Amino acid sequence: MLKNITLGQYYPAESVVHRLDPRVKIVLLIAFVAAVFLVPNLSGFVLIALYLALACKLSKLPVKLLIKSIKPLRFILIFTFILNLFFTGGTTELLNLGFAVLTKEGLLNAIRYSLRLVFLVLGSSLLTLTTQPVTLTDGLERLLSPLKVIHFPAHEMAMMMTIALRFIPTLLEEADKIMKAQSARGSDFETGRLLERVKAMVPLLVPLFVSAFRRAGDLAMAMEARCYHGGEGRTRLHVLKMQKNDWIAIGATAVLIVLVIVEGRIFSV
Repeated sequence: MLKNITLGQYYPAESVVHRLDPRVKIVLLIAFVAAVFLVPNLSGFVLIALYLALACKLSKLPVKLLIKSIKPLRFILIFTFILNLFFTGGTTELLNLGFAVLTKEGLLNAIRYSLRLVFLVLGSSLLTLTTQPVTLTDGLERLLSPLKVIHFPAHEMAMMMTIALRFIPTLLEEADKIMKAQSARGSDFETGRLLERVKAMVPLLVPLFVSAFRRAGDLAMAMEARCYHGGEGRTRLHVLKMQKNDWIAIGATAVLIVLVIVEGRIFSV
């Protein structure tokens, strides 16, 4: 299961999406999230799916890689679907089980919330898979730089967020090694009931936390040895500049939001 987590990983490729300004990609992700939550009807998710499919095509990412990012959330998706399916009130009854009633409104609500969760994960994975951590740091810092007027530590905040994102695959790889070592000593992580499998994961946490703190200490020492003192006076090899494709991407996302709003008003009438 750990190998299915793609958040924080980077997939190198020569594509239009990879070459977009990181500031634009971050803003587009925020706009995409807003569009996902603005969709009131199931038909509106068709527009979201087409937009995401076009972005995936232009980024040259394997479809299997994006689908792989959803696998770790399958239990959350099932739980969310069942929770909304049977515990959402409605007037159109489809099935009465005695202890729970399935309604048309509940079914539509379950599908809607599940699709929202899937599209949010896919959109976030698309950002991290097409953006290098260093580039993502520069983009976050530039977006947060106006807050420096109120003495907000924009560079430090961007650095912390990017380091946390970058260490996700590293910690997952470390956890996989620990699991294999404990499996060789007789531990079982794959069989048994859900509660038994959760209890089997407890011995994994101690060495994983020890490894995480050790890596954090090594990173802090390396940064101090290189005289790191924050972003003040820092220069960059690549200066971020808006290009033609960036404006096209912004325009396409704006069109998506407008279509979602118009579609919602048409079908709600």
